[in-house]
Amino acid sequence: MPLLQRLFLPINPRFSSIMVEDERGDKQWKKVPVNLKDHISIPLFPNFKSMQSYDKYFADYLSKIAIENLPQDRPLWEVHIVNYPTSSATSSIIFKLHHALGDGYSIMGALISCLQRADHPNLPLSFPSLKPSKSVNENFLSKFSSLMSFAYNTVVDLWWGIMKSSVIEDDETPIRSGFKGGKSRPIAISTTEFSLDQIKLIKSRLGVTINDVITGIIFYGTRLYMQEINDKSKVANSTALVLLNTRNVEGYQSVDDMLNAKAKGPWGNHFTFLHVPIPKLENGRISNPLGCIWEAHNIIKRKKQSLVVPLTGMLLDMKRKIKGYEAVAKHLHGTMSRSSMVITNLIGPSQPMSLANYPVKGLYFTVAGSPESLVISIMSYMGVLRMALMTEKYFIDEHKLNSCIRCAFETILKAALEFPQQTKTY
Repeated sequence: MPLLQRLFLPINPRFSSIMVEDERGDKQWKKVPVNLKDHISIPLFPNFKSMQSYDKYFADYLSKIAIENLPQDRPLWEVHIVNYPTSSATSSIIFKLHHALGDGYSIMGALISCLQRADHPNLPLSFPSLKPSKSVNENFLSKFSSLMSFAYNTVVDLWWGIMKSSVIEDDETPIRSGFKGGKSRPIAISTTEFSLDQIKLIKSRLGVTINDVITGIIFYGTRLYMQEINDKSKVANSTALVLLNTRNVEGYQSVDDMLNAKAKGPWGNHFTFLHVPIPKLENGRISNPLGCIWEAHNIIKRKKQSLVVPLTGMLLDMKRKIKGYEAVAKHLHGTMSRSSMVITNLIGPSQPMSLANYPVKGLYFTVAGSPESLVISIMSYMGVLRMALMTEKYFIDEHKLNSCIRCAFETILKAALEFPQQTKTY
């Protein structure tokens, strides 16, 4: 409790506020007294004899609290301290925060400000660098052709995005139930992890980016799962909604910088999304798993050659200013419900962290309360890529999906090692 009082609450006034309506019906933040006991939960588990039983009980507890609504009469956050072992850690701490408090970038920046380096507490945490691609000199005709292509791609992508957000729905498949009810469905949360060095090895072998590799692994593994459940679904129309940070910054800013009115990476919800079609398992892609990496690379490269991402962000911001946050939330809900999965990622520290002198072994996050059947959240930490799968319980077999994604990774890694070294990156 002293740690929350001293470090967490002062980060942002929203952590000590509730949302109320003003005379015009607009939502506003109102400062209120905070009783920390109302926000901290220390559950009691049965005494199990096996670690597998603790793993299952912890997973069920996590799934239960993920779909429970936060009380509206107190600040929108909770901390759950689980003092029981699992196969991953001796104990766990879960921060549950409402999206109204801020997006993943804001929240992760806030939580990291409460942590310190385990090896050198006086040194700041560092993060993997995000180096922009080097520009290539072009002649006039090449520049003109690129400009025309850029404009065409922007119009096509923006129109497609609007249609996907309002009219066109993905096919119902083993990863999309098409559930239309208003109540939250039971969910399951599972995790897996990959070596970042092996991801980088695939990247260098194929001459693509780390994001291309991760996306290709997810797409290939998901299609393998879909095919195993229903063979026809391997060629179904499915789309991934990729959430993107719209801040013009590299890495995390300090909380003080984020709260500055002129900050490049301000606090709040500053994100947009990109519709990315999931490649179909046809034309020999099962026998050539690298095909999913190449297609993911080509799709993402093609999407970068348009203004659809910043324009979508601008349209969402305009809607927020004109119609308010609830209109934006309704739009996002409709967009997500028409897609098959959501993919979101955050960058974590390269060094080991500690919280109140307790070492942090692993770091995961996920997004709960959205309408789709599958959310995949990715975070790097200490050279390990950690992936959390939030799936619709009783509809998606989370263990089989997890296994298919791991199989996709191992198959792609093996194929990449047999592929000639590439010298050019994009």
